[in-house]
Amino acid sequence: TRYKPICVMHFAAFAYVGESVTDPSKYYGNNITGSLSLLDAMRRNGVDTIVFSSTCATYGDHDGVVLDENTPQQPLNAYGASKRAIEDMLKDFGASDGLSSVIFRYFNVAGADPDGEVGEFHQPETHLVPLILDAIDGKRPALTIHGTDYPTPDGTCIRDYVHVMDLVDAHVLGLRHLLDGKVARGAHEVFCLGTGNGFSVREVIDQSGHVTNRPVPVSEGPRRAGDAVKLVSGSEKAVAVLGWNPARSTMPQMIRDAWRWQDGVARQLHGQAAAQRV
Repeated sequence: TRYKPICVMHFAAFAYVGESVTDPSKYYGNNITGSLSLLDAMRRNGVDTIVFSSTCATYGDHDGVVLDENTPQQPLNAYGASKRAIEDMLKDFGASDGLSSVIFRYFNVAGADPDGEVGEFHQPETHLVPLILDAIDGKRPALTIHGTDYPTPDGTCIRDYVHVMDLVDAHVLGLRHLLDGKVARGAHEVFCLGTGNGFSVREVIDQSGHVTNRPVPVSEGPRRAGDAVKLVSGSEKAVAVLGWNPARSTMPQMIRDAWRWQDGVARQLHGQAAAQRV
């Protein structure tokens, strides 16, 4: 009773596409059941607004289509399917309890805090930019390209990337959108968050080498189950309705910020190791 929250931002989920293909029970059990528990807790405590972190993985594969809020959702994996199910739950709780929601379908998030204080650190790491930087920095023998025979200009998957700081801005705008009453009671509003620019895996590798001025060791492997060929966002609605401006979401900027973060972590760990030796 000490705190009286007025809105929830829901980011929590298992989010490894490949793992969701081999272990769907884990994803349905955690993502859906956990979200249901959260919504029940909100209901009990009278919290009726939520910003939900969804994903472009709900779309599946739409060849040659720029994805927007009205594109049919046909997920290829349990991760995307679990997120789509939670979106449906939010709509149903809107009808039953007056829950108002903003749903953000992220595309690939990259970059780091520009000051180098906060950045990506996953165990295991699966995101492309930090994997490339690990390979450049010698933390792994090489970057593995998963699939080189996709129907794209260079044979590798194409994705839309958005800077994490632009993503933060979108969530603040989404929160204000809800609290200012721009979403009717019981209604939901969906926004895609990307840039409309697709980069292939090889293009991201090339730009990473250029930004860091270092070679990227690469190996080639087979396709991963559950990977779509191309996912590119149409984010005009977020710009028009929320006033969102993904100004940092250029590939060189995302790589520079991620590299600054990684370099800072490496120096910090080196200093800790030196201190332990003393």
